Amino acid sequence: MSVDVPDMEELLRFAPVARYDDHADAVPPADTAAGDAGRGARGGALHLSAILPAMSAAIGHPIPTVVHHDPERLRRALGMPEAASAIVVLIDGLGYWNLAMRLGHAPYLRSLMNEPANQRPIATCAPSTTVAAMATFGTGTCPGLTGMAGYTQLNTETGKLCQLIQFTDAIPPTDLQRQPTVFERLALRGVRVTSCGLPKFKDSPLTEAALRGSDYIGGVTPRDRVLAACRAAQTPGLTYLYVRDADKIGHGHGWDSDKWIAVFERIDAQLAQLKRSAPAGTLIVITADHGMIMADPEQRIDIADEPELSRGVRVVGGEPRSLMLYADDGETAETIAARWRARLGESALVRTRDEAIAQGLFGPVEDRIRPMLGDVIVSAAAAVTIVDSRTQSDKATHLPSVHGSCSYLESDIPCLIDVA
Repeated sequence: MSVDVPDMEELLRFAPVARYDDHADAVPPADTAAGDAGRGARGGALHLSAILPAMSAAIGHPIPTVVHHDPERLRRALGMPEAASAIVVLIDGLGYWNLAMRLGHAPYLRSLMNEPANQRPIATCAPSTTVAAMATFGTGTCPGLTGMAGYTQLNTETGKLCQLIQFTDAIPPTDLQRQPTVFERLALRGVRVTSCGLPKFKDSPLTEAALRGSDYIGGVTPRDRVLAACRAAQTPGLTYLYVRDADKIGHGHGWDSDKWIAVFERIDAQLAQLKRSAPAGTLIVITADHGMIMADPEQRIDIADEPELSRGVRVVGGEPRSLMLYADDGETAETIAARWRARLGESALVRTRDEAIAQGLFGPVEDRIRPMLGDVIVSAAAAVTIVDSRTQSDKATHLPSVHGSCSYLESDIPCLIDVA
């Protein structure tokens, strides 16, 4: 069965806001186009936050979270079979539609996508970016509870902008992100939990914030990491395998470049090896944190050249597809939002923080996290990027592929299920 891929104009449309609850669990027809993806079932079980709770139920140790109260229901809705041991693979940057448009290069993934149950995207969080998504995935909750809402955001203790990949100038990881992870809650029950990734990520602040609680095995090569995951899976429990290169090469060269396709082919081979080498009966779930779009240089907007956009804005956080604007003293969110709407028109969706929270963009939001989110939230449309050359490097303002906004191409991710 082939995957019906909508045209690019459709994929760049804004997707409906995904719900954080356990009720949107109907699996849609496999031939439904992206434009219908909001069919009342976007979110709930069909969400990145549901994967680890569902897998905890699959291995017989259900872990409910603040937003997902019934892990067994999530497991059934996602179609995960029960298994003593499970491996979840998170491929950074491999959105559902990026995958679907390049299936000719990926025989193993193509075989999975031939299964009707795998031919439906699920939603990632907003913003559709690694920092927010990793914490959403690891805790089974949402950015409004984890406090991790973008590549950069306001450090409310210092009043300065911080960066949350390396946690530069940030609140310490366990103080910022206070939700327990599914990994640490399983480990407290005596369940084996193993993470396999690059050695340098073992003690990174992002790992501590979003994925703490597992036994971490560092592997230098992709093969080392795959085989480590397979060895770990010989013991009942949960194994996590992180694959980085699709995102890295996408940012550097574009997700539709020959170099990206070459990396995609290697990733498919790694996953095929995982299937061959994992113990028989192991549940394998393959997902991602976000998708990617190709940026249009002609639609690049630089705040440094736009006095109306910089006026009244003290700090610009987020990233080129999803910005958080922090107001100067004496400025209101409504005034800034009005100026941005007047300038950008259909180039972006501009919401005040209160509007975004009321629409459920970040899920439930704790009071301590509200000021971290920015007074105004800007989601870039089409292939627009909004950069600030006053504070960002030239390379950062000219990335060929980006993500973070609310288009289907960025926010639809795979949830592919297999059994070794």
